[in-house]
Amino acid sequence: MPACTRILPPQAAGGILLRMLRTTRNQAIALAGLAQAVHLVQQIAKRGQADPEAMATSIGSILKIDAASVEDVFGSLAGLKDGLLKLRQQLGGRESIDPEHARYSAMLVFLESKLEKHPEAQHRIREEVEKAVLQAQKTSVTDETVLEILGETYHKNISPLGPRIIVSGERMFLTDPDNAHKIRALLLAGIRAAVLWRQCGGARWKFLLNRKKLQHETQALLDQLT
Repeated sequence: MPACTRILPPQAAGGILLRMLRTTRNQAIALAGLAQAVHLVQQIAKRGQADPEAMATSIGSILKIDAASVEDVFGSLAGLKDGLLKLRQQLGGRESIDPEHARYSAMLVFLESKLEKHPEAQHRIREEVEKAVLQAQKTSVTDETVLEILGETYHKNISPLGPRIIVSGERMFLTDPDNAHKIRALLLAGIRAAVLWRQCGGARWKFLLNRKKLQHETQALLDQLT
């Protein structure tokens, strides 16, 4: 699985690297990546299509094996705008929370924690992602073959860890093979974001205790885009 172990210059001392990586700002960016991937899954399942730019950002994050910063994993903050908006909504009061979105997100975080304990699955995922990178270099990040590789990677290596995420939506969209690849590829992007969140110091208890800080950072990131 692409990791963020080389997200800062290699000459940085380990303790310094961790302190620079584990900030609330970086955690908010990672959670926005997760929120965007889940939001796109919902769009495809219910509408049969999703925003192409947001899709490219989310899929591209899987293929970004090395990055200069947490933000660089997603290319830019602009590509994460949908995710930041969704994260702001999910961090709001109970009346604003999308329970389906919260459920998918929580399950992806749980699956990532299980994946962490399976190095052999991580190795297989890394090999398949490298194949997808080569294909994307020839075509595009959202090329059908790239999405198929990533979708099958999720299906073969994440789904067996259980529990499986049952995506709700319109049958005509869910039964379309291309949409199935897109949804699974985006779920893999969600796993990627969950990995990043953990590497940035994220944890369930921190999410609950630092909710206000995350709200502040999310709004600050959105303000940068205006």
